[in-house]
Amino acid sequence: MSGVPSHLARWTGLAGSMLLALTAFLGGAFPSGPLRSTPVSIWQGPNGPLILAAWVVGTGLMAYAWWALRDGGPSTRWALVTVGLWLLPLLIAPPFGSRDVYAYACQGASFVGGISPYEQGVSALPCPWLDSVSVIWRDTPAPYGPLFVLIAGAVVKATGSLTASIVVFRALSLLGVVLTAWALPVLARRAGVPAKRAVWLALGCPLVAAHLIGGPHNDVLMLAALVGGLAVVASHRGRRAMLLVGGLLLGVAVSIKVTAVVVVPFAALAATAGPYRIRTLIRDGGWVVGGAVAAVVAVTVAGGLDFGWVGGLSQGGAAIAWTSPPTAVGQTIGYLAAPFGGHVDALPATRGIAVVLLAVLLVWLWWRARTRDPLYYAGLALALTVALAPVVHPWYWTWPLFVLAATAQRTRWFVVVALVASFLVLPDGTGLPRYTKTVGAPLMTLLVIVVVIWLVRSARAARQPVAAD
Repeated sequence: MSGVPSHLARWTGLAGSMLLALTAFLGGAFPSGPLRSTPVSIWQGPNGPLILAAWVVGTGLMAYAWWALRDGGPSTRWALVTVGLWLLPLLIAPPFGSRDVYAYACQGASFVGGISPYEQGVSALPCPWLDSVSVIWRDTPAPYGPLFVLIAGAVVKATGSLTASIVVFRALSLLGVVLTAWALPVLARRAGVPAKRAVWLALGCPLVAAHLIGGPHNDVLMLAALVGGLAVVASHRGRRAMLLVGGLLLGVAVSIKVTAVVVVPFAALAATAGPYRIRTLIRDGGWVVGGAVAAVVAVTVAGGLDFGWVGGLSQGGAAIAWTSPPTAVGQTIGYLAAPFGGHVDALPATRGIAVVLLAVLLVWLWWRARTRDPLYYAGLALALTVALAPVVHPWYWTWPLFVLAATAQRTRWFVVVALVASFLVLPDGTGLPRYTKTVGAPLMTLLVIVVVIWLVRSARAARQPVAAD
């Protein structure tokens, strides 16, 4: 237990959240705001020093309070109440840290207008709010699953305005947090982890208030279905009807963001009652996989969409930032070649290698999970998926965070990653990695080298025979 009193941590984090809300009102991601800002232009603009100072202090206060009580605080109820208090200021603030919500609205408008957002960018309608969408996403297909396209279309059709659509999207994000708050304790108890710690680490993270709610982002809807599906599967091993329900929930997660698909094979392992056997895997895990596939197909067919969203995923690589390790390695290779007159674009190679490596590592993780804890390995699979992705936005780290918070015994490493990620995006959506690439990319590359060396040494040490006394 930390030496910081729980009540002090609660009010410290709330003060930080209020400061972030202030920065959103003064310099958030407004529809009419500049689409391309820099830290310097923000500093020189209206209230610039106040915006940046409040952002740094506010994020720091939330991060400190979260880290100080990383064991979970007094109780699960206390953690839930505290998280609720921290979310309140950002619930009523303008969009914070991203312009993605405007892309959601425009994709919904495209769908309502009879244009598949998987075939054309939002500029094809044209969307009535096109000027609010980041330039890089105006002509690219939607990378989201069919269920979220249907949701976005329903939101735009029901509201008819951008402001009302943002309110509804944020309400949906809040619903995702509430559903996750119900599922996390269930999953944690099945994994032998204190429920209060799981709730605190997952929902108290500054990324949740600032980006999943403040953004808002659809990631939390995916996570609610994913954690809920895992909780159902873990609670009903061997019970076919409930395993089907768990699989359907996982299919809902995949239908929002396809990233969730990496969890399905591990959920199939977790569904088996008793020791691993191929027969029991097919008998029990088959219901989970079948439910997931059925949900994705049903949503796709019901919405009159196709599987073009799979191809849309490749468009995410249009953004280049050192927060993605394979991207950072590619950037560093280019920097090293430049003094010798070389103009090397190593990004396609390093990103391609990362995709192949991810596929191999996911198979290896699944194989190890057969005789270990599949739920924990599902969290590791999500962590690898983020780490080896061509683009890594800070809130992507909530994917493994939510699962590992409820399944991991050791938490420090992914908590540190989430803390660092909380400081990478300014209130108006300006990503600091874009302006720190010459320093950030080499440092990330160095970190990759250090981690690889450590993993190799750990693997060798584990294979060494234990000396007899």
